[in-house]
Amino acid sequence: MQPVPSKSYRRRSLLFGVPEGANAIRRIEIALAGLIAVIGLGVLGYMLLGLTFLEALYQTVFTVATVGYTEVYERTRAAEIFTIVLILLGVGVVLYNLGVIVEGFTEGHIREYVGRRRMDRTIDQMHGHVIVCGYGRVGKAAVGHLLDTGHQAVAVEHDPARLIGMPVPHVLGEASDDDVLLAAGIERARALICALDTDADTVYATLSARALRPDLVIISRARTVDSKDKIVRAGATRAVNPQLIGGRRMASFALHADVAEFLDGVMHNDEVDHEFEQVRVPLTSPFAGKKLSEIELFRDMSVPVLAVRSPNKGGFLTNPPRSTVIEAGSTLILLASSEQIAAVHAAAGTTD
Repeated sequence: MQPVPSKSYRRRSLLFGVPEGANAIRRIEIALAGLIAVIGLGVLGYMLLGLTFLEALYQTVFTVATVGYTEVYERTRAAEIFTIVLILLGVGVVLYNLGVIVEGFTEGHIREYVGRRRMDRTIDQMHGHVIVCGYGRVGKAAVGHLLDTGHQAVAVEHDPARLIGMPVPHVLGEASDDDVLLAAGIERARALICALDTDADTVYATLSARALRPDLVIISRARTVDSKDKIVRAGATRAVNPQLIGGRRMASFALHADVAEFLDGVMHNDEVDHEFEQVRVPLTSPFAGKKLSEIELFRDMSVPVLAVRSPNKGGFLTNPPRSTVIEAGSTLILLASSEQIAAVHAAAGTTD
């Protein structure tokens, strides 16, 4: 633990998580400073009365502690008056210290403060995580899926009641606040999911996130179909309406039950060996400039490439022919096993 909290930590502690814990620590610091001041005053006073430094410190400590040892100084009226004043000051300061420390531990403020510090350090060390704004039904489902698939997540929630038992690090505050998003590590995040209670809140949070990270993938929930375009204009990479998707999925099960079940299993069932994966080809990738037929992994469809999106084209080329040239910055959509996906990432020179 750093002796002096960072600026970002102080900002987080002040705004979103531990005002009582921070106040408890501050009161303890003030109490200890008062005790040190009383001891320093006692040492100085006894030295002025003729004692050496060690004698003055010894006399001050057992005077403040009221243990009642024999005085080492010469009994004079000035010494007696000074000792009386020191006892009164010392007892008051010691009792205040005890009270503050007991209060901090019994009311849980110290534990809360230490827990928040630990969580802040955890968030500061995270890279490539997903920020989930709003921990309602949609946010909770998103966090659960991220954890099930082995990804890191940080939740942002303004309601303390929703944070009870949360399985991931979290920040308490409004998702539209820049400081809250910075505290959640938006500079190092790979994506942000915005699932707030109202479309207005979602728009403001999306605007804030896009301003902080122009390159961030932002997936925002639209509570109505009409609001999807507005949220996209606010900066969302994609706006999703859960009710619309749910209705379409139900219709798909009704019309194409086997296809829908297959896709559902691939996307959400851990027991299925194959999964969908996207691979973005870096500029320095060995894949760049080559045809699919020239890449060993794709030559005989040993790793199926379902679609390719070139960097300068908006749509996907589905079921691409083997003569398709992979440009730098292209995205490949695969359906493969975890071992095959790992092999493709290694061959392409990607890290994810």
